[in-house]
Amino acid sequence: MLNLLEKHLPKIVIAPTTVAMIVCMYGFILWTGLLSFTKSRMMPQWDFVGFEQYVRLFDNPRWHIALDNLFIFIFLFIAISLVLGLLLAIFLDQRIRNEGAIRTIYLYPMAISFIVTGTAWKWILNPGLGIEKLLRDMGFVDFEFRWLVDPDMAIYTIVIAAVWQSSGFVMAMFLAGLRGVDDNLTKAAKIDGASAIRLYWHIILPIMRPVFFSAIVILTHIAIKSFDLVQALTGGGPGYASDLPANFMYTFAFNRAQMGVGAASAMIMLFGVLAVLIPYLYSELREKKS
Repeated sequence: MLNLLEKHLPKIVIAPTTVAMIVCMYGFILWTGLLSFTKSRMMPQWDFVGFEQYVRLFDNPRWHIALDNLFIFIFLFIAISLVLGLLLAIFLDQRIRNEGAIRTIYLYPMAISFIVTGTAWKWILNPGLGIEKLLRDMGFVDFEFRWLVDPDMAIYTIVIAAVWQSSGFVMAMFLAGLRGVDDNLTKAAKIDGASAIRLYWHIILPIMRPVFFSAIVILTHIAIKSFDLVQALTGGGPGYASDLPANFMYTFAFNRAQMGVGAASAMIMLFGVLAVLIPYLYSELREKKS
């Protein structure tokens, strides 16, 4: 009996966590999927209506604005974070003095929640409190920076805050990749007369393709599920000009009593995340197998 208990003790220990994960993650995914095929409004209703909620979702102009904002946000967020992260990593890879302190400063924003980031940047970008007021007090009375209250520019304030928070994390990934490059390759290239630009472009960066792929997957996942940053910074406004799909889902599911439409939008977001994760996992498993 004692031997049997010792044999199954690890399974017994992790069983509660496994059950909780299955119920709270996969169970609620299934529940949300079922709701998206019902006519649920304020409360769940189990009258199935097929794809009616998805039709209503894609007929809603606010959903199209949220999707347009998501594409803008994903492209700029990923592109700028990758470029900044790579440049910072190359800078730190030069074995500069006080590298540890500088690396900590760059990484510090990642330790802050998106709520704090959104609140801080809301103060910085507020025309009556932040950059505009500071420069006007310095004598630049005609200076204007009103992106936060401009419907056409509000989405770019979210990009600024998100890049500020995540570029340090990307830097850490690239720095780890740079430190993993074989020194013999770089020394041989330098002996052959390769310039620094050619060295990075033709040798180091191609070696770091898996790091680029991992960073893109992680940043895309962050962008698709972004909710708290938008809520803290713009609240989806002005109006709903800076809405993202996660904010659309929350608004319709909980504020507008259209749970079916909210569930449908949540499932579309899930499919978006899976479209990124599945190729990544397939690539990782194929590399391990080979």
